[in-house]
Amino acid sequence: MRRNDRQVLDPEKIEHIIRACHCCRLGFCDNGAVYIVPLSFGYEKVGEKRTFYFHGASEGRKIDLIKTGNPVGFELDTGYELHTAREACGYTAKFQSVIGTGYPSLIEDPEERIHALKQIMFHLTGKTDWTFAEEFLNDMSVFKLEVTELSCKEHE
Repeated sequence: MRRNDRQVLDPEKIEHIIRACHCCRLGFCDNGAVYIVPLSFGYEKVGEKRTFYFHGASEGRKIDLIKTGNPVGFELDTGYELHTAREACGYTAKFQSVIGTGYPSLIEDPEERIHALKQIMFHLTGKTDWTFAEEFLNDMSVFKLEVTELSCKEHE
């Protein structure tokens, strides 16, 4: 990270920032082309292991790229606020962001799929008591991103 003065190292603050975000953007490399997908997500940290959970259509470019097993980049951000100035170069912005790398994979195990969907719904609603209809579960893909590298940045 170039601006070490903006780096966030406190694990609790990193967790707070991730939980304040509403969209996770996944960046895939597709035969030399960049493909970025914004997604709603769920999140879980167990020990030092961080996992993001997602769901979506069972077919398409994203699913094909997940199946390659290649790593992806990800980005989350929150708290954007523009700070104006008299001169153009004096403008700046307040923000918090998280970027990193990880490996996505499809979740096939029914219990793990339900766990992932519950994490997504908890992130979106704060509630944990969800049930999912069998036909709903069979009509979508559920996948996870196991984080291998993560950095967090904040500018007040």
